[in-house]
Amino acid sequence: MALQVKVPTVGESIAEVTIANWLKKDGDVVQLDEVIAELESDKATFELTAQSAGVLKIVKPQGSTVPIGEVICVIEANGQVVAPAATTPTVSTAAQTPKATGGVKEMKVPAVGESITEVTISTWLKKDGDFVNLDDVIAEVESDKATFELPAEASGILRIVAKEKETLPIGGLICRIEITEGAPVAQPKTAAPAVTSTSTDKTYAAGHPSPAAAKILDEKGIAANQVQGSGVGGRITKDDAQKAQAPVSKPAESKSATPASAPVISAGGGRNKRTEKMTSLRKTIAKRLVSVKNETAMLTTFNEVDMKPVMDLRSKYKDKFKEKYGVGLGFMSFFTKAVCVALKEFPAVNAQINGDEIIYHDYCDVSIAVSTPRGLVVPVIRNAESLSFDQIENEVIRLATRGRDGKLSIDEMQGGTFSITNGGVFGSMLSTPIINPPQSAILGMHNIVERPVAKNGEVVIRPVMYLALSYDHRIVDGRESVSFLVRVKELLEDPGRLILGV
Repeated sequence: MALQVKVPTVGESIAEVTIANWLKKDGDVVQLDEVIAELESDKATFELTAQSAGVLKIVKPQGSTVPIGEVICVIEANGQVVAPAATTPTVSTAAQTPKATGGVKEMKVPAVGESITEVTISTWLKKDGDFVNLDDVIAEVESDKATFELPAEASGILRIVAKEKETLPIGGLICRIEITEGAPVAQPKTAAPAVTSTSTDKTYAAGHPSPAAAKILDEKGIAANQVQGSGVGGRITKDDAQKAQAPVSKPAESKSATPASAPVISAGGGRNKRTEKMTSLRKTIAKRLVSVKNETAMLTTFNEVDMKPVMDLRSKYKDKFKEKYGVGLGFMSFFTKAVCVALKEFPAVNAQINGDEIIYHDYCDVSIAVSTPRGLVVPVIRNAESLSFDQIENEVIRLATRGRDGKLSIDEMQGGTFSITNGGVFGSMLSTPIINPPQSAILGMHNIVERPVAKNGEVVIRPVMYLALSYDHRIVDGRESVSFLVRVKELLEDPGRLILGV
C-alpha cells in the first residue's frame, strides 16, 4: 500500500515551501519518523519525516517550490512504489459525470485574524464553471498581513461571485458551489507531468549551486553558468564546484594592433555575471521593508553614549561572570536591560497600532536582529524584563545559533514588541534602522570608536557609540522618542542603575 506524503502546514501565512535538500535518494528504504528532506519557507527551514516505513519514491525534485498540501513523495510499504494518482495517465473507470443534487454551498470570507476586517481576492486558481473537489484550493485571498489559500467547502460546480482584485469585508460572499454527486472524467492534461523527470527540460535546480558550492565558486571567481551541474535536476554540487576551473583568459593583443577607437580594457579584468533566483525569505524581507516605508510615518532620532562605564564594568567582572554562569558577558545584555527599563517608563514605544486601536504591552518581548546566510531573521527574547544578565546572554546565543543553522521555529520569530539591531558588529558608524512591523520602534547599535569629548571643561578621549531610534510617529511623539533614548543613554553611562533599578 502506498502512502502519499504531502507538504505539511508550517504556519498561517506560509503558502508554499521549497525542497532545499533530499536527505534520502529515490528508491531508498526509510524508517518511520526518519528525516528524509529539508523544506525551506520564507521564514524558516523545516525537517520532513517519513510517515511510515517503506521504499521512498520522490515526486518533486530538489529545488522545486511546492504549495502546502501537495504530494512531494510516496512511501510504498511493501517495496513496490506506486506514483500518486494525480500523475497517473490512466483514467479511472469509476469516474462518472457529476450529477446535480440541487444543493448550493455559499462560501464567505472567513475570519483570518483579530485585526483583519477585509481581504482582497488576489488570484482565482479555478475558473467559473469548473468542477472542484472538497478542500481543493480555489483562490488566494490577500490581507494586509499575509496571503491565505481558500479551499473549496464542497464538491461541485464553481460559480464565482467576487472578481479578482475585489475587496470584500469579513463574511462577504465570495462564490457559490453547486453541489454534485460524482466527479467528471479526468482530463488527460492533468496526467501529463511526470513524477520524476530525466528529460533535458530546465528546472529551478538546473545551474543553481548549493550553498556550499556557491561559496566555493565565489572564492574561485567562477560564475555558476560556467559549471555543469551533476546533482538532481542539474543542481551544481560541492564536488562540481571543487572540480571547476576558472576559464583561461585570452592573451592580450599587442598595443599596435588595437584600433584607436577601441575601448581600453585592463588585462585580466573579468566581466562575468550570474543570476540567482531570489529566495522566499529574501522576497518576504523585500516586500515588508517596502511596506513599512510606505505605511508608517517613520522618523529616526540619534544620541551618543559614553561606553567607558559599561566597558570598565565588563572588563572587571567578565572572567568571574564566565566562571559562574558559563557564558560571556557581552554588550547585548546591558542594552536589553536598559531598553526594558525605558520601555516601562515610555509604554508608547512598546505599543502597536491595530486598526483604530493602540495595543499597549505590559511585558517586553525584545526582537534581536540576526544576520544569517539566508538573510535577516529576528528571533524574540520573551519577557526580557524579568531575565537576568546571564539568562539574556544565554538566550541571545541560543537564538543566534538556531538562526544561523536555519532551525528557528515560527513561534520563536513571532510576537516581538520592540527590536534591537547591532550594525556595529559589521563596522557601521551610523544608520537609520527600519521598523519591524507591527512594532512601533527599533533601536540601532553601532560601532564603538574613541572620540574626543568634553568632560568637566576638558577634552578627553572616550569610547563612544552612536545610537539610533527609529519610530512610528503615528503612535510615538517626538518627546517620548527623545526621552526614551536619553533614558537608555543614562542607564548605560551609569550601569549601576540597571542593577539597582533606579
